[in-house]
Amino acid sequence: MNKNKLLFRPWGIILTTLLLVLLDQITKGLAVRFLKDQKPFVIWEGVFELHYLENRGAAFGMLQGQRTFFLMIGIAVFAGALYLFRHMSKDIRFWPLRFIAVGILAGAWGNMLDRLRLSYVVDFFYFKLIDFPIFNVADIYVSVGTAALVALILFYYKDEELNHLLDRRKKREL
Repeated sequence: MNKNKLLFRPWGIILTTLLLVLLDQITKGLAVRFLKDQKPFVIWEGVFELHYLENRGAAFGMLQGQRTFFLMIGIAVFAGALYLFRHMSKDIRFWPLRFIAVGILAGAWGNMLDRLRLSYVVDFFYFKLIDFPIFNVADIYVSVGTAALVALILFYYKDEELNHLLDRRKKREL
């Protein structure tokens, strides 16, 4: 194992997560500054545009106004990520899992910051061609991370490797 790998060290995990959250918050700040109360900015006519939206629900507008529920979900994601990083093997094979966890964590916290500060989440990407719900950078982190996690679990990791995450905890308790 290369001990210099950023996502193997606690400070690296924290720094990477904070940088991803910062990128999300910067893009949302730009959306507020340049898109709020404006007509959508068309990037590709009929296909893709930047369209400001204040989303008071979850991903894609579901569960409108459930602020406490979202706070609890954010805390659960944080606790799950802490558990994962504490119990996961430091073998290089688990690097993709660590990176995905950082992305999902950053996405959850990026949107939670909006909910705590504004009581809504700033969304601005809109695929008009397929009328896809308006979303933001944090949503990308969570959606892509979740899809990649499912793909890794189904096609990359063996059952024994995933069970190893739980086995390490059992060994500590003995």
